[in-house]
Amino acid sequence: MRNIILISLSLLLSIVTNAQKKELQSAEESFGFEMYAEATDWYKKAYTKCTNNAKKAEIVYKIAVCYMEMSQPKEAELWFKKTIMVKYPDPLAVLYYADTKKMNGKFEDAIAEYKKYQKLVPNDSRGKIGVQSCELASKWIEKPTRYAVENMPLMNSPESDFSPFFGKKDFSVVLFSSNRPSTEGADNNKVTGKGFYDLYETSKDRKEKWAAPKSIGAPINTTNDEGASSLNLKGSSLYFTRCRVEKNQNLGCAIYKTAKKGQGYGDPELIPIPNSGDSSWIAHPSVVGDETVIYFAANLPGGYGGADIWKMTKDKKNGPWGEPVNMGADINTPGNEMFPYIRDNGELYFSSNYHAGMGGLDIFKAVSDGKTSKWKVSNLKYPINSNADDFGIVFKGNKEQGYLSSSRSGGKGDDDIYEFTLPPLQFTISGIVINEKTKQPVVGAKVTLKGSDSTSVEMISEADGSYNFKLAPATDYQIFTEKPEYFKGKGGESTKGIEENKDFKQDIIMKPFMKVIKMENVFYVYAKPDLKPESFASLDKLVEILTDNANITIELSANTDFRGTTEMNNELSQKRAETVVNYLINKGIAADRLTAKGYGEQKPAKVEKEDTEKYEFLPEGTILTENFIKQLVTVEEQEVAHQMNRRTEFTILRTDYIAKPKVNEPGSGKSGEIIEEKLDE
Repeated sequence: MRNIILISLSLLLSIVTNAQKKELQSAEESFGFEMYAEATDWYKKAYTKCTNNAKKAEIVYKIAVCYMEMSQPKEAELWFKKTIMVKYPDPLAVLYYADTKKMNGKFEDAIAEYKKYQKLVPNDSRGKIGVQSCELASKWIEKPTRYAVENMPLMNSPESDFSPFFGKKDFSVVLFSSNRPSTEGADNNKVTGKGFYDLYETSKDRKEKWAAPKSIGAPINTTNDEGASSLNLKGSSLYFTRCRVEKNQNLGCAIYKTAKKGQGYGDPELIPIPNSGDSSWIAHPSVVGDETVIYFAANLPGGYGGADIWKMTKDKKNGPWGEPVNMGADINTPGNEMFPYIRDNGELYFSSNYHAGMGGLDIFKAVSDGKTSKWKVSNLKYPINSNADDFGIVFKGNKEQGYLSSSRSGGKGDDDIYEFTLPPLQFTISGIVINEKTKQPVVGAKVTLKGSDSTSVEMISEADGSYNFKLAPATDYQIFTEKPEYFKGKGGESTKGIEENKDFKQDIIMKPFMKVIKMENVFYVYAKPDLKPESFASLDKLVEILTDNANITIELSANTDFRGTTEMNNELSQKRAETVVNYLINKGIAADRLTAKGYGEQKPAKVEKEDTEKYEFLPEGTILTENFIKQLVTVEEQEVAHQMNRRTEFTILRTDYIAKPKVNEPGSGKSGEIIEEKLDE
């Protein structure tokens, strides 16, 4: 009896072992043929019966890989976590665990895992790129681009819808790939575990509303996968991807071409790709207008990693295709580069899971330098990209709008089609017109805005002195203010090179007409009429005032302190005034607008409020006469008062000046000599 029991247990163990081997063998075969959905089911069955811990750890790892390959990052993260818990020895488990955390938007956690991988495999750049990607993703989400991205519910289904492209020049027809229940393939794809893909079409009705998508039918759609397509410029030739699955084997993908016939299409013809085999993966065609250039994704020999972007050309439309050319290391990486799209302006768009990005596949733009084979590659950032898969972009001609595919959260199905638009930049400028003397608002000033695009608008400053204008992008602007009894004010701003909405703030200062206006920082050589170089900035400011206010004439006056004889001071001040006038004339100011007058020591300065704030020993309103200055306590205080008396001023004589017509250009008078000698006044 005992022998019978032992034989029965041995037989049962043999049956279980054989079943386990069969299930594991089936799992490995499916995994090898990239039948990830089928492989997952077999691995899970084999795991429940496996007693070898090392083999169980490997099974857990491969289940995680299957979920990752099926673009199910949440499940993949869970299983990679289990993989690490059971101490699976391959460091790739840590890398993929980090990848799935990134795809699930857990950037801080992902960074920690990427850093662990860096320590395990310091020579693999994927750890460093992963950290960089997570840091960039956080910044991009915090400060998104101006693109607006919106789900297209009328195009999408609860399944997967992706790779849209336009079927007409007016962008009123869109074709895309979908595995919704109405596809030709009755069974689920053993690669994805879901339905097979077909091509669908939708069009806008008279109310600009998208109609319910319809299958474009046979002979394009079959029980295999069809998708990722492109039309030629006229819409007469359709290029698309077909991936064949027969007898539980993935037979790879290829590109086919078909011609438009009436409302349908003719029989597809295979596009032969040199150096490819029957099981090669060749997909995602993007044909350039006249069909003499085609871009595509493929795993051909001589590439940089998984899938690369390639192109082929031909001399004429009906000629043969040349050899495939890899797009180079600027674009292709050890990872996967897929879904190429050539825009009308020559920019190449593609998706990659290796270039620094936000999640799984990110969309990138590549711009050729036009001289060599070099390309500048840039991430389109958030919200075009997300922490999920983003791919299959298409533009409405030269407009900054179109459609893309994404598996981001909040969609209707697994992959959804989204519309993106770039709203126009919005700029404004506002401020207060301010009286320079009183610091109060100037009410009722005319404010004029002039743009480098020849636009000109004006308004009157409000009761609080405020003004505001809307600005256009990429434009230089000048602002002018004017009001009777004020010098014209001005400012400027530019929107060139600014890629974000911005509200500019700029107050405009207006100098009121006063009886006498003192000029700061005008210095002369001691006891001479010659200007010191440090005077030029102040005088150039006066040139600007006279140029902007072409209707005024002025008296330019110079004053001295009381030291020296009256005759000497009168002569010196007159020559100094003439020196300044000659400087202004040489700068283009008409001589008949200028009068030079030297007052010597006749007009001592009056202490203003700002003088008192600076020098407490000078009471506001005091006239700096000889007697007052001599009563000051220190030599230093007296020298301050002397310096205030040695001043250059101007007085407005007229505000109705009209320039005489120019007949010729005679000499404008003797210029004052300018000396750079550094002497005390």
